Amino acid sequence: MAVTGRKLCNLTGVVDAISFDLSEILLETELGMLMIKGSDLHVKRLTLEKGEVDLEGRIDSLTYSDHTTLAAKGESLLGRLFK
Repeated sequence: MAVTGRKLCNLTGVVDAISFDLSEILLETELGMLMIKGSDLHVKRLTLEKGEVDLEGRIDSLTYSDHTTLAAKGESLLGRLFK
């Protein structure tokens, strides 16, 4: 992962793009779920075959959560998304 000036972000190891809008992007990665929060966020390039994503916009936070954390709590990903 490379973040440049809190405006550009290049990610690798992405398995799936769960959701994205102007203020939040949720990605499934090889290491767990990654939530990116900010404003005016845009997915410039998404290549799931290579596991690569390029983002732009104001990036305020990057938060990882482990796959096992959700399973241990008995929560599904969709259940967490719609809380």
